[in-house]
Amino acid sequence: MMTTAFFKQAQAPQPEQQPCSDTRHGITRNDEYAWMRAQNWQDVFRDPSTLDPAIRAHLEAENAYQAQLMEDTKDLQKSLFDEMKGRIKEDDSSVPMKDGPFAYGSAYRLGGQHPRYFRKSVEDDGNEETLLDGDREAEGKAYFQLGGLDHSSDHKRLLWACDDKGSEFYSLRVRDIATATDLPDQIESTGGSGTWAADNSGFFYTLLDDNHRPSKVLFHKLGEDTVNDRLVYEETDPGFFMNVGGTRANDWIMIGINDHETSEYRILPANDPYAEPKLVAAREAGLQYDLEEGGDIFFILTNEGGAKDFKIMTAPVSEPGRHNWKELVAHQPGRLILSIMSFKDFLVRLERFEGLPRIVVRERATGAEHTIAFDEEAYSLGMAGSYEYDTPMLRFSYSSMTTPSQLFDYDMRTHSRTLLKTQEVPSGHDAQNYVTRRLMAKAPDGELVPVSLLYHSDTKLDGSAPCLLYGYGSYGITIPASFNTNCLSLVDRGFVYAIAHIRGGKDKGYAWYDDGKREHKKNSFGDFIAVAQHLVGEGYTAHDRIVAQGGSAGGMLMGAIANMAPEAFGAIIAEVPFVDVLNTMLDETLPLTPPEWPEWGNPIISKDDYETIAAYSPYDNVAALNYPPILALAGLTDPRVTYWEPAKWVARLRQRKSGTNPVLFKINMDSGHAGASGRFSRLEEIAYTYAFALKATGKVATAPTP
Repeated sequence: MMTTAFFKQAQAPQPEQQPCSDTRHGITRNDEYAWMRAQNWQDVFRDPSTLDPAIRAHLEAENAYQAQLMEDTKDLQKSLFDEMKGRIKEDDSSVPMKDGPFAYGSAYRLGGQHPRYFRKSVEDDGNEETLLDGDREAEGKAYFQLGGLDHSSDHKRLLWACDDKGSEFYSLRVRDIATATDLPDQIESTGGSGTWAADNSGFFYTLLDDNHRPSKVLFHKLGEDTVNDRLVYEETDPGFFMNVGGTRANDWIMIGINDHETSEYRILPANDPYAEPKLVAAREAGLQYDLEEGGDIFFILTNEGGAKDFKIMTAPVSEPGRHNWKELVAHQPGRLILSIMSFKDFLVRLERFEGLPRIVVRERATGAEHTIAFDEEAYSLGMAGSYEYDTPMLRFSYSSMTTPSQLFDYDMRTHSRTLLKTQEVPSGHDAQNYVTRRLMAKAPDGELVPVSLLYHSDTKLDGSAPCLLYGYGSYGITIPASFNTNCLSLVDRGFVYAIAHIRGGKDKGYAWYDDGKREHKKNSFGDFIAVAQHLVGEGYTAHDRIVAQGGSAGGMLMGAIANMAPEAFGAIIAEVPFVDVLNTMLDETLPLTPPEWPEWGNPIISKDDYETIAAYSPYDNVAALNYPPILALAGLTDPRVTYWEPAKWVARLRQRKSGTNPVLFKINMDSGHAGASGRFSRLEEIAYTYAFALKATGKVATAPTP
């Protein structure tokens, strides 16, 4: 176990404890730090200056404490930042994507924090025309984040969104491209994107309510007062997310409504923004489907009829109801279809088979299929999208833990691929200096958990190497084994970088997700601990050399494994950690609580769910244990994991734990869930967390491998 020998001694904040209890299902719990939850939290999201002074004083004391303990890593942080920045091509740009007469792309300038969006004429490959300059829009703002951008089909206007608080209440604006000025049409508190009607007379968008939920889809006609915006659809169930988007053929406006296990679509013609939305298939608990355009048919990716790993159906656009669904690609257990994308002559699907992704192209006229795959042990593959529908060109990306990202254009007719771009690493990158492996660790119930590894070829695997072990394991999200220039700063210093593909993700199919949620949630934690034990057993590292890391729901994972097996880890990094699970799931006013009940259970109405969550909720299970050094990070205006969750958790850890290992809490007072805005500001945060990992493993003074 790491000791405080690596950390300067300082007086940690000792917030007061105020009596507070809650009784549900005949069970009473005490929460002595409940006062840290601001009663006016909705106001704080919109205006951080309204935070209660007592809470602000405590958070500032936490920042002062962590700064003291990390004071001796300032030079290391700077070195790490310089290294990571040196691996970024500062004036990098995307490969522009064609849409009719123009190709649209983005680029950064030297020293710039935010992207600049531009277009070029396809006909003469003319000079770049700047549409939006992120650095200019961010001037004078402590926080700035661009949301979605959508150019009109006549290429005259740009619909764009931004957030200047970190609370994800986006302001939606319209820019006239010819004059480079914004129109008076500005809408606040949106979900962050919009989509144009076919005639470009206005646009559709989602409006967030005071509880930060997208409850309404509206249509705004350009030039009119927003109070006259047409209510297209209102979702009255707070347990469902909602979004609105268009199709590449510009035929339909699609309103997607879903929670984590049920979905529903409503559609209306893109050329008739005043039409009533038409229901495709009514929501039915457990039925999931995604809708994709296909000319006179819709393609439907669904789990209907027990297709746990999904199948593809079709339906006529005139009557797309479930009674007209016909099977096109059958369900195949163990082959998880992740997404589909259609073109005039082709249907493309991204799927995961035997733990690895692959792209399958289907010719619509004949049904003939072929596969795009790669040979490395572990890699990441993704479809990059397209503005155009009537094209044979598919754009996709590929990378592995040793291979920088590559972007290809693929001709679906000739099966030929063209390499458009390889990610540049200005400071240099030789893949031969690194080793990537894929291991299988046995979980307590016998399941084999995939593990992706990256380490320097000079690293001695004798049990002495430090290891950063990353995990997530929720919502079916799969953590890809992709190229990450940042982690090379650890790998070049002798770290083994590992990703634990635990249950709760879809790494081994949909059943892998089901087996890591609700009453099976503890499998996620057991898998992660088993991976740590396997890495030690195989000689890659030692328990007191493992730094565990996870964020958001992965931060909950960090809190759980800290309670279950503190001796298995040398340090823990919990970013925006969802650690007060029970209290949050009991508070139906919070933004994500009702939509999250299918993932975690509803402890308000179910005693079983209450007891299941209470058994693992990190905050509720802090005990008199010798925890390793712990670093928690948060953002004040985070609407996803509210700041008081880690604040309360840290306070209770210090109050109850044994031993002298420190618990640090760093909170960004100018950001939300994603941390600092701007690519370099984000690198500074990563440098800080890596400095903590190096400090906790006694490697503060070490330099990277030449």
